[in-house]
Amino acid sequence: MALFKKILVANRSEIAVRVMNACRTLGIPTVAVYSDADVKSKHRFWADESVHIGPSSPRESYLDIDKIIRAARTTGCDAIHPGYGFLSENPIFAQKCRDEKITFICPSPEAIKLLGNKVESRMKMSSAGVPLIPGMKTSSPDLAVYRKVADEAGYPVIIKAAAGGGGKGMRVVHSARELEEAVSAARREALNAFGDDSVYVEKYLVNPRHIEFQILADSHGNAMHLFERECSIQRRHQKIIEETPSTALTPELRKKMGETAVTVAKTAGYTNAGTVEFLLDESGHFYFLEVNTRLQVEHPITEAVTGVDLVVEQIQIAAGLPISESTRTATQRGHAIECRIYAEDGENNFFPSSGTILYYHEPSGPGIRVDSGIWTGSEITIDYDPIMAKVIVHAPTRELAIAKMREALNAYKVLGVRNAKKFMIDILAHPEFAEGRTFTSFIETHFANRAENATRAGDLAVAATAVFGEHQTAIFGGAGSTELPTPWETLGSWQVGWSIG
Repeated sequence: MALFKKILVANRSEIAVRVMNACRTLGIPTVAVYSDADVKSKHRFWADESVHIGPSSPRESYLDIDKIIRAARTTGCDAIHPGYGFLSENPIFAQKCRDEKITFICPSPEAIKLLGNKVESRMKMSSAGVPLIPGMKTSSPDLAVYRKVADEAGYPVIIKAAAGGGGKGMRVVHSARELEEAVSAARREALNAFGDDSVYVEKYLVNPRHIEFQILADSHGNAMHLFERECSIQRRHQKIIEETPSTALTPELRKKMGETAVTVAKTAGYTNAGTVEFLLDESGHFYFLEVNTRLQVEHPITEAVTGVDLVVEQIQIAAGLPISESTRTATQRGHAIECRIYAEDGENNFFPSSGTILYYHEPSGPGIRVDSGIWTGSEITIDYDPIMAKVIVHAPTRELAIAKMREALNAYKVLGVRNAKKFMIDILAHPEFAEGRTFTSFIETHFANRAENATRAGDLAVAATAVFGEHQTAIFGGAGSTELPTPWETLGSWQVGWSIG
């Protein structure tokens, strides 16, 4: 008997494809939703059915709760997987699914609401003895409160949005005279990004590491962690390279942080998959940061070192099953690294890039995985998050994993839009990265004066050569074939789609 009759994937690009692959593993049919901008998208054709849900604007398509629910109802879905981003951490959407008797493959609305508010979650975790960074316990409209807390914590401090993440509404403040403007600017940005201008202040840790623990909890009282991921290589508070295990954690520290992550899950009444994020200072003290009540972009590296399919576990837990025995006994094996491939110019301050993918080639081989939402002909627009794919490698040691990732990135080819793979290759080659001395301001510290890449044209020339040299096998599929493919062969998977305006 199937766990669910059919699952609607309320997302797009690589994460939608990833969820659909897990559904195939379980023999569950899938439904994709797509906007005007995603008419030719990979995820639309990867599903068994697809439903058009409106214009390119996220608010009129992927963020429209009523359209998503209607698409599920129209296609006979009894479950929805939200992926990450969009509606994945929206308690209103989770509650709407509950009201409609559609299983939401994520935590409960109550847990999402509690943990989605950084101030409320800090208060809850403080009562459970979870270590917190010194700062405000609640938001306030009174600037005097911010001044008092900042003076007590000591500068620098950081202003954060209570209802958000991803770097939105964040301001680092180095002195008292900067505080008022920073609070005002953070409030404006938070209101624009999350519809909530609540912010708070906490101590800003200098050169911390960003360490997160993957958690799983089921409805049978089981809660556990699947070890850590180090996510310290970031640009503008967004991760671009992640790895596991972390070079900073001793077995004793890993055990203590993992136990704290499980305490967080139990305190919040958590079920399904999630991530508890910590900051680790230079003295080895760690502090609770937040919980992401969803699957993380970087989940594949945990899968690589544990052998656990986290999306399969999510679906099984949502169906009422306990965490599988193989997952409960999983251990860390080897080392894994993930590099995110964004449509942005790594040689020009990560400036966004858009256009049509003219040629696409993924690396392959033992220990290499690519989670991709694109193929040749895909349109990359400015409407959505610029992530196109993720390259993941797994090897017995960190040194071998670094070498394998550098080779994989060199073999990864995408023409038509810019990306930051050369930037990431240079990070992997940096001696401080090789020694494992990473922290959240690594890029600002070691790559502040990075010059424009003068050899970009050469790199493009190599990729262009691959188009003409490899087209018979990479595009047309037949070794030595000289016949052009039919239009149907170039489309990929296809099916009749529904449309919901």
